[in-house]
Amino acid sequence: MSDGSLSQDEIDALLQGGGMDFGAADSGADQGLSPQERNRFAELLGGIVGPQASNLSGMIDENVDLKAPTVEVLSPGEAGSGLPDRLVEIKIDYSDGISGEHSYLIPEDIAVQIAGKMMGQEGVELNEAALSAIEEAGNTLAGSAATVIGDSIGKTVMNAPGDTKLIDSSDIRVPAGSSLVRASYPLVIDDTPPSYLYEIFSIGAVQEILGASAGPAQSANAGMNMNQQPQVQGGAPGAMGGTNMGNMGMNNMGMGAMPGYGGGQGMYNQANVQPVQFPPLNPQMVSGEQGNIGLLMDVYMEMTVELGRTKRLIKDILGMGEGTIIELDKLAGEPVDILVNHKLIAKGEVVVIDENFGVRVTEIVSPMDRVEGFS
Repeated sequence: MSDGSLSQDEIDALLQGGGMDFGAADSGADQGLSPQERNRFAELLGGIVGPQASNLSGMIDENVDLKAPTVEVLSPGEAGSGLPDRLVEIKIDYSDGISGEHSYLIPEDIAVQIAGKMMGQEGVELNEAALSAIEEAGNTLAGSAATVIGDSIGKTVMNAPGDTKLIDSSDIRVPAGSSLVRASYPLVIDDTPPSYLYEIFSIGAVQEILGASAGPAQSANAGMNMNQQPQVQGGAPGAMGGTNMGNMGMNNMGMGAMPGYGGGQGMYNQANVQPVQFPPLNPQMVSGEQGNIGLLMDVYMEMTVELGRTKRLIKDILGMGEGTIIELDKLAGEPVDILVNHKLIAKGEVVVIDENFGVRVTEIVSPMDRVEGFS
C-alpha cells in the first residue's frame, strides 16, 4: 500500500461490495463486535444511566451517581477478570423483543449497602430477604433499560424473572457462546467510596440490539462505497460547500424558483430557524414498569386473607379435637392481613356481604414493609 496501489485482496473486497475500511478490525471484531459497534453500544447504555440512577436513588433514598460505562468484549473465561472476589449476581435474561442472556453484578459491600437502605437496617447479612430486596432493585434497573432499548429498536422488550445469588467472581454464569459483552459503570452512592456496577450481555443480544437500532437509513449509508459521493453541479465531487447553493442550477433543470428561496441568495440564508423545544427533565421513577405492565393485566394471582398465626407443640396439635380453641396472635378487631402470592400487600377489616365473608381494605403496605415481609 506504500505506492498507493491496491492489493488483490483489496480489489476483490471492492468488487464484492465490501468497501475500503481496511485495518479496522481488532480482537473485538474477531469476537463479534467491531470498535464502531462497541462505541455505539456504549452510547446506547450511556443514555440509560440517568433514569437508572434516579430509580435507584428513589428506592434507597440516597444520592446515586451512575456514569456512562466502558464496554469490553471478553471470552467466557474472562468474565470475572478484574472484578471483586464476591459479588451479587442478578440474572435477568431477555424473554421477548430480543433474545439473549443478561445479568447485573454488584460488589458484595455495595449490595449490603443497597439492601440495608431498602430494608431500613444497618449491617444486614445477605440472606434471602436481603437478596430479594437487591433483586427488586435489579428488576427496576432492567425494566427502565428494557424500555429505552425497546424505544431505540422499535420493539417491546420484556425481561424474564430474576434469579439472584451471592457468588464468587469465578462462578459467574456466563452466556453461551465464544464471547460476551461486559459493561462497567462507575458508581457512587452518597459519600461512600467509588465502586462499579457491572452488566453482562450475551454477544447475540448485543448484535440483535445494534442491528435493529441501525435502521434502514443507517444500514444503507454504511454500505456506500468511498467513491459513491454526492456531486453538486458546478462543484467538485463530494463537495457540498460552495459559497452559494442558489447557484446549483435548479432553474436550468426545469424546477423553477423554489418557494422560500431567493433567486440569487443562498439556501442557508433563507432557512426558517426556530428554537428547539426540549422536554422537561423530570425523572420518571417507574418508567420501566409503565412501559410493559399492560401485558400482565390478565394474569391471575392468589389472594388470601390471614386472621392470625400461632405456634403449638406437636403434642398439642395431635391432641386437638372438636371444640378446641386456638388463640391467634391478633387482638379482636385488629386489621387482618391481605396476602398476594403469600406476600403481605395490604390490611383490612372483615365484613359480611349477604352470606359471605369479605374484607374492606383499610391500609396499603409500604414497599419497605413488603421487602421486610420477605424474611
